[in-house]
This record gives sequence, C-alpha cells and structure tokens, in this order.
Amino acid sequence: MGFIDYVVMNRNQILALLLNHIQLTAIAVGLSLLIGVPLGILICYVRKLSKPIIGLANVIQAIPSMAMLGFAIPFLGIGTLPAVITVVLYSLLPIIKNTYTGIANIDKDMVESARGIGLTKFQILTKVQIPIALPVIMAGVRISAVTAVGMMTIAAFIGAGGLGYLVFSGIRTVNNNQILAGAIPACLLALFVDYLAGLVEKIVTPVSLQNSESTSLAGIKKRRKHQKIILATFVCVVAALFVYTGITSSQKSDKMITIAGKDFTEQSILTHMLADMVEDRTDIEVRRESELGGTQVCMGALKTGEVDLYIEYTGTAYGDTLKHPMSSDMEKVYNTVKEEFKEQFDIEVLEQMKFNNTYTLAIRPDTAAEYNLKTISDLAKASPNFTFGATLEFLNRSDGFPGLSEVYNINFKDTVGIDGSPRYTALVSKETDVVDAFATDGLIKKFNLQVLEDDKNFFPPYYAIPVVRSEIIEKYPEIQEPIDELRQVLTDEVMMELNYQVDELQMTPREVAREFLKAEGLL
Repeated sequence: MGFIDYVVMNRNQILALLLNHIQLTAIAVGLSLLIGVPLGILICYVRKLSKPIIGLANVIQAIPSMAMLGFAIPFLGIGTLPAVITVVLYSLLPIIKNTYTGIANIDKDMVESARGIGLTKFQILTKVQIPIALPVIMAGVRISAVTAVGMMTIAAFIGAGGLGYLVFSGIRTVNNNQILAGAIPACLLALFVDYLAGLVEKIVTPVSLQNSESTSLAGIKKRRKHQKIILATFVCVVAALFVYTGITSSQKSDKMITIAGKDFTEQSILTHMLADMVEDRTDIEVRRESELGGTQVCMGALKTGEVDLYIEYTGTAYGDTLKHPMSSDMEKVYNTVKEEFKEQFDIEVLEQMKFNNTYTLAIRPDTAAEYNLKTISDLAKASPNFTFGATLEFLNRSDGFPGLSEVYNINFKDTVGIDGSPRYTALVSKETDVVDAFATDGLIKKFNLQVLEDDKNFFPPYYAIPVVRSEIIEKYPEIQEPIDELRQVLTDEVMMELNYQVDELQMTPREVAREFLKAEGLL
C-alpha cells in the first residue's frame, strides 16, 4: 500500500489529529506570548533580573524534552496539560530574548525625545518602544511558533494526541506511510504558522519602519487588508475548533472510564479490545489512551486517577514496580502482585490472562547457524563477538540486561539503546547482532528471527494482568465480566498473530482488535 492509499484510507484520523495538533499549538503559543513578552519588557526596566531570567530560559532550553515530560508527569499527570506546559517552557527563550533585545537597542535619543514631549513611561513603551521593537520581537515569536509545532509531536507520548501519534506509531510498527502521514502535515503546518506569523509582523509593524520606498501608502494599506482577512479567517477557524471541542466534551457520558496501554503494538491492540468489550457489554463509555508510554508513565497515571485501567505484566509489576528479586514461580509472582498492589496503591489486579509475554533474546538465523546458538548460555560464550541492541527500559531494569548478564556472564562487545521497532531494523541490517524481544512480538515472525531458549529460567513470568483502580471496580463492577471473557481467548500464539497483522500487514491496532473479537463471536 502506497502513501497516497494510506492517507485516503485514514483521512479522518489524520484530519482529527491535525486539528488536535493545531489546537494544542495555539494554546502553547498563546501562553508563551502572554508570559514571554511581559518578561522581556520587565528585564528591560529591571536590568538586575535580565541575567537570571534569560539564564533560566537557557537552562530550560537545554533540558531534553522527554526528560522535561518525565519531570512533569508526576506533578501534572498525563494529557494536554503537561504537554502544553513543556512546549511553553521551550518556547519562552526566543520571545523573552528578542523582546529584551528589541527594546534595549532602541536609540536612547529617541526615548529621551519622547520623554521630553511629556510622554509617561507607559506611553513611551506602547507608542515608541514596542512599535519600533516589533520586527525583532516578531522574529522571536516566529521562531517559537514554528518550534512549538515540532515540539508538540511529543504530546502523543503522554496521551495528548496530535500528529506525533502517527509518527510514534509508525516508528514502532516500521510503517513508513504512517510516519509520513504524521510528519508531512506537521511540516506543512510549521510552514503555514511561519507564514501567518510573517503576516502578523507586517500588519503590526509601522509603515515607516518597512522597506517600501517603491510602494505607495495606498498599496501597503490594500495589502494589509488582504493579510488581515487571511489572519482573521485562521483565527476564526481556531476559535471554532475550540468551541467544537468544548461542546463535544460537554456531551460526553457521565459513565466513563479511561483505558490505557503502553507504547508498543500488543498494548495498543489490548487497549482497543478491552474498550470494545466494555462498551459492547455495558453502557459505559471508554476513553482510549493507547500508546501512552512506558511502565512508569502508565502506572503513574493509574495512581493519580488519570487512567482507570490498563494491562500490566506480572514480571514487570513484581520486579520493576514492587522491586522484588526475580522469581520464576508463576503463582508466587501473581499472588504477591495482587496482594501488594491492593495494599500499597489501592489497585485491584484481576485474573491473569493465558498468554505469557515474557522477555527473550532474538538473533538472525545466519548468526545462529554460524555460531551454533540455541540457548542464552550458548550466546554468552560467543557474546564478545556481538553488539547488543535493546530498549532503554530493558537495559536498565533488574529483570532485564543487568540481571541477565550477571546470571549468564554475558559480555557483549557493545550495547546500544534503541527503543521500539528500530532495534529490529538495526538487527536485520546487521548493525547489531542480538536484540531483546517479547515472546508474542509479531516482529519476530515478520523478520524470521530465531528466539534463544532461556535455559537458566532467568526471566520471570510475564502473564498479562488487567490492573484497575479499586474505586472503579466498586463503581462499575460490571466491567469485570467482559474482561474475563477476553482473558479466556488470548494465548501466546493468538497474540503473536495479532501483533503480526499490525507490524507486517499494516492493519491498525483498532481494526485488528475488532476483527478478532468479531471472529471469536465476542462482538
């Protein structure tokens, strides 16, 4: 399927995400202006504050955006708020700096002349300094606005939507069409925003400051009239978008829960399956937050009430969340998780599902044949010859590489942190030799990889478990029955096939989930 075909088939989703991206960007840029311009003016009059304020803005600009989001989530939760605040913080520096520079560099004689004819400080600021500094200030605004469009793609990482949803989804499923469907509109939107900012700059800049010797005053006024019409039209569209969003939000059902999923294919499919089952069997409306983020993001959102339910894995909950030493005892792990989640977090752990999505290591068939590799013990002996490509989470978890390397005495030539499906791409292109994988991963089938046996039983069981806030179970006990129905039909083989349909056949997780449920007679 080509790019055009993909866009045509998914045009409604792309348009909805584009409108969402415009809304988020408009909020962020508006707040940046309301904060940045006054701060720039303030430090012009109180020079002692210039270094600390600009210095702080510089420091914020230097912090990686994903790190900033990580800091924000525990305090602000998930969704629009942390995404907008993060983008606002990154957009402040150009606005503050250019406002300060534009006003500070105005000819002092001009300011003295204004003061001499009796203008007050406020009149000097509004009638002389700001008009003269506007070209410089608007240059900073244009930089911030364009930056905000690109930065807002990270909103998808924490469930705020936007075009980043398509980009992240496409990267994780090696779907170039989906990546382009998110990236191209984002690029065009950035160019359009820059064009609009340019219009504003021309409209608000005094005629006397424009380089227009060969242009008559009447011509400039006519051009400005057309520019104002374009700008007013865009403002009306954005305003209508906000009104529409407010109306649709107010029309949502009182009975609603939020079901989330982590940021990989299987979790997206499970999110939609759970949502479809609950909506089909009850009168509860479900808000879906598929591909929300990693374990810490989902668990944090569950604790704060931003999310009501998601699928966790027993080994992850036991080792990563509860910090217990690894154990291969399935019953012990499940019972411990169930008991301690309730005690520590007031979270109910429902019956575990039939599939065990445990960690494993995967290699190319040619590597397995050359070194006669069948088990992880075999790999350990040959490990100095190999480069290991793994997710950042696996490289840092006790039930991941740190514990694995200790138990098996593995010493890779090099280790490379690569999140999502790009680690498979690196393996197939022979940039790496070994990757971490999940037992039900459809990409194993897609790339015809060989899975190594965990002959020392290092990896704990990773059975899927629905985790839900106790408050929600008490309020909506009817959600347990459809979840239990789903639990009965999901096996390792079924999940690998469903993942394969998304990763290789390029079906959407929502489509795969619904078609499976229909085929099983559950819908």
